[in-house]
Amino acid sequence: MTRSFLSRFFSTCLRRLLFLWVRSETINQPSLNLKLDRTKPVFYVLEERSTSDLAVIDYECIRLGLPRPVLPVAIGDQLEQRGYFPLTTGPGWFGEQPEGRPPAVLLRLTHAVGQHIVEDIQIVPVSVFWGQSPDRETSPWKLLFADSWAVTGRLRKLMRIAILGRKTRVQFSTPIHIRNLVEQGKGQARTQRLAHRILRVHFRNLKSAVIGPDISHRRHLVKGLIRAPQVREAITEHATRENISVEKAERKALAYGNEIASDFTYTVVRFLEVMLRWFWNRIYNGIKVHHLEDMQNATHGHEVVYVPCHRSHIDYLLLSSVLFRQGLTPPHVAAGINLNMPIIGGLLRRGGAFFIRRTFRGNPLYTAVFNEYLHTLFRRGFPVEYFIEGGRSRTGRTLRPRTGMLSITLRSYLRSSRTPLMFVPVYIGYERVLEGRTYLGELRGKEKKKESVLDLFKVVGALKQNFGSVWLNFGEPIALTTYLDQQRPGWRQEEYAPQYRPDWLNDVTDRLAERIACQMNEAAAINPVNLVALALLSSHRQALDEKALIRTLDMYLALLRDVPYSSHTTLPEGTSTDLIAYVRNMGFLAEQSDTLGRIFYLDEQNAVLMTYYRNNILHVFALPALLASFFISSGRISREQVMRFSHALYPYLQSELFIRYQPEELEDLIDRWLTVFVDQELLKREDDLYVRPAPSSRQFAQLNLLANAIVQTLQRFYMATSLLLNAGQHSLSAEELESLSTVMAQRVSILHGLNAPEFFDKALFRNFIQKLLQQQVLFKDAAGKLGFQDQLSEVTESVAKRVLPADLRLSIQQVALHRDEDAPETIAPRQ
Repeated sequence: MTRSFLSRFFSTCLRRLLFLWVRSETINQPSLNLKLDRTKPVFYVLEERSTSDLAVIDYECIRLGLPRPVLPVAIGDQLEQRGYFPLTTGPGWFGEQPEGRPPAVLLRLTHAVGQHIVEDIQIVPVSVFWGQSPDRETSPWKLLFADSWAVTGRLRKLMRIAILGRKTRVQFSTPIHIRNLVEQGKGQARTQRLAHRILRVHFRNLKSAVIGPDISHRRHLVKGLIRAPQVREAITEHATRENISVEKAERKALAYGNEIASDFTYTVVRFLEVMLRWFWNRIYNGIKVHHLEDMQNATHGHEVVYVPCHRSHIDYLLLSSVLFRQGLTPPHVAAGINLNMPIIGGLLRRGGAFFIRRTFRGNPLYTAVFNEYLHTLFRRGFPVEYFIEGGRSRTGRTLRPRTGMLSITLRSYLRSSRTPLMFVPVYIGYERVLEGRTYLGELRGKEKKKESVLDLFKVVGALKQNFGSVWLNFGEPIALTTYLDQQRPGWRQEEYAPQYRPDWLNDVTDRLAERIACQMNEAAAINPVNLVALALLSSHRQALDEKALIRTLDMYLALLRDVPYSSHTTLPEGTSTDLIAYVRNMGFLAEQSDTLGRIFYLDEQNAVLMTYYRNNILHVFALPALLASFFISSGRISREQVMRFSHALYPYLQSELFIRYQPEELEDLIDRWLTVFVDQELLKREDDLYVRPAPSSRQFAQLNLLANAIVQTLQRFYMATSLLLNAGQHSLSAEELESLSTVMAQRVSILHGLNAPEFFDKALFRNFIQKLLQQQVLFKDAAGKLGFQDQLSEVTESVAKRVLPADLRLSIQQVALHRDEDAPETIAPRQ
């Protein structure tokens, strides 16, 4: 039994199985019959290798009485096992790019004619189109799976057959005579390349005629990347370093380009918009968009970079969907390489995602290709979106920016700043985040789970939950040209080579990242869940009776209206009673009723989860909470003391929470807040002194709740400085202090029942220590050990006595004093 027989048997079985479902037709049968010479060998050529396409063509050839592609063809004394060949090998299961070399069969055929083994051979290009033109389809599924210019993986091809198989068209084109090409006298090698090029152009033109022009920039863009000077230089260096040929290094660079580049396809974007609109309507009560028109007016004529906060995987889908629905071009979105999964990765890529590795370190070739790709997007005017936080925030706080993408953007702009560029901060606020339960597990210490295709099925379960509403607030745009003029006057006169990194770039990038984060927070959407979480988590047992909760929410709303955080910040609608009922209906609140009324409280699970939603808006209440905290342990304080303590602590609060106010604005702002406190009867004023209400009063209880919003942050500050002071000058490195602070925070949280996992987040201690170094309160010696200013002890204890309860200060001091006895092995040697 020969291999050829088995192959034909398999083809016959496949054809019969396929045509239980598939229905096909040939478009141009009369034309083909007139032009085909049956006395000469006939070979069919497909654009790419496809078993299903071959089965359809074979069926149509049998029906039309044409030579079958699956049968052998004699070429002189030789026998080609099949009468067809693919122009390319075709993609893999998940859309891997095919190679572009001429097929071996084509080389043999041109050789046979050139050597007069046979007089002539006819090559018939044939194309199979599954489904109608996507431009004429209205069904979202047909829009997704209809033929397009995107490289199609086998899995997607299988779905296309299942959905569109009953609308299949076959087009046989005019035969190409190899004898006509040979007679041009170009030589064998050039004739083979000519034949290959003619077939490529033919398939491209035919596809344009049937499904419309290729609007995708990807294949042209990726090939153009390796021709850029800095990429060529990186290719040469890579070839030398790895001791490989330049051609192999080029293929490596091209592979990187294909791994990175998006394949933006309006067909898929339209499909996603239809599907996402259904999804949003199922899980959300509404999507509320604010300041979009202001953003459009400000960014007109600019290259736009959207920089949203990152709370959920929904973020980029939501923003792109809203922009598309508003008639704006959806951005190309930077996505982590972990999302380049089967099915999901291809869909995201065609929706505008480009993929980025977590680190570029040690791979200069990848770095060069990625930098050039992003520069090309900017140069061609495509809007771009990336998250300066790097990853999703598991705690609800805005994370410290990672400046890699921002630095690449600035360097690209310095290379070519013909089109002005504008950053658009975007705040996305959820009443219930889709990954909330996952975050809850991670906050309790579980390892971060890697994304997988199976996560898709979890979304189905989410459809049964109430996710409330979602807010999408556009912040004040930042014009890069204006920003550089402020930060680096004369920057336009400097010359910038592609790989040149000015010595001032890092500092400017860091400051820009801080400003973007602050303006992102400035556009905060304050919702009912945020406010109820803030109130209950500020209480001693995460519980308040109904009247106390209403009064607390009334106080929050009054403060926000009297001293608005920003014109871009939005507040919830309705009364405090409405807000409580809304959050209760979402399932966050537990309640207990007795003859005195209702008590609302958070059970253990929701108490941890609600810290996430409280942290979303903690920056808005940080300054008034700080002022309130000064009066918890002190009955009266002078204005001068309030100012002094505020100036001492504010830089660290601002650095951690990305508060919008600059230090020079602080004095006037504090006076405004103190005036409002007096108006709300939270304080009284006696000459230059501010006096708190009686400890038994409702006003003091409200002042205490307000202060508790920020007290855990102040506790962490006190822990770190206490450990440092007790260790003494030049005893601890920054890393050792960070580790010790984390261990202490874990201990204090257990001893005092603090139900807030981010309380011992190592990153928060790291940021605080770095800010102390920037403020020159701390300094490092030659060995990297920390020294501190002599007045640090006096300031620390003076402030701590005002803002922290005595029992908590004593507990922290005891742990700090006896750390060597209690935890002698808490500092692991650094590798």
